[in-house]
Amino acid sequence: MSLYLHGLGHFHPENEITNRFLAELDIGTDEQWILDRVGIRSRRTVLPLDYIRDTRNRDTRQAMEVALYTHADTGVLATEMALQRAGITKDEIGMVIAGSSRPGLSTPADACHIAAALGVEAPAFDMNSACTSMWITLHMLSNMLPESLPDYVLVVAPESLTTTVDYDDRSASVLWGDCTAAAIVSPRVSSRGQIVDTTIESSPAGYEKVIVPLFGHFSQEGRTVQMFAIKKTVRCLRKIQETYPAPGRTLNFVGHQANLRMLESVCQQCDIEDERHHSNVVDYGNGGAAGAPSVLSTNWDCWTDQDDVAVIGVGSGLTWASYVLRFGDQT
Repeated sequence: MSLYLHGLGHFHPENEITNRFLAELDIGTDEQWILDRVGIRSRRTVLPLDYIRDTRNRDTRQAMEVALYTHADTGVLATEMALQRAGITKDEIGMVIAGSSRPGLSTPADACHIAAALGVEAPAFDMNSACTSMWITLHMLSNMLPESLPDYVLVVAPESLTTTVDYDDRSASVLWGDCTAAAIVSPRVSSRGQIVDTTIESSPAGYEKVIVPLFGHFSQEGRTVQMFAIKKTVRCLRKIQETYPAPGRTLNFVGHQANLRMLESVCQQCDIEDERHHSNVVDYGNGGAAGAPSVLSTNWDCWTDQDDVAVIGVGSGLTWASYVLRFGDQT
């Protein structure tokens, strides 16, 4: 079953972690070092900048207490944009599913918290797969019987990964930015956007390569994970390129917003022209599960009825996933 995409929304917190801010932390990095390695200029955070400067976020439990936004707060803001674009009201939402790299609470589910903040009374639950959370949710919905689902499902990816970063660790500090994305999808009500050919795969043997502990800081085997991300993204993208060479249509690429250098390598290997590659990692950092959806959302008014978009994600687990977002008349 295909899913119809009716609207996307996103939210980036206003507090900005620039490369200059990181350099002033005196952790052995500067603007050129960061640009050479990851190509990121700026990131957004739910944390007060003074808190990061004064404490380096050594106690992640404190970070959750001082954060300026909860996942419910950012989920509502992203959802309101998605609802406006979809042209429906919150009362028409029949199910809420959330997923992220680090839920706001162990329990209840982020989806329940977001639904309550919206005033939505509907089934709500989380489906977490770290950075591929939205992909796996769309894949599962696509494989369900349409009659088992309501007309409209809200899917939210709330990420506040800066709360897990040790700001004495330059390798982690330069990467993460906070973001939330929301999507309104339907199994039966048609729209100009359709999600097709969803895939998801995992290699659990690599589960320890990327870790966000319950009480502690994010850690990963950086080079190993980077090479994994490039390899799996290239494989997924080439398969989509073989399947979608439709005459008169344009195939675009939106990848996991891990870092610019990783995305550049994928584009080079798959012959993706600059104008067909869409990203925001330079300005917002790695937004986890919300990164790629936020790119789709920020470009919402730019997609034409001739556009296909290959959307590919990778994440801890280790997991990789893809789908094609096809715009145009679906009748």
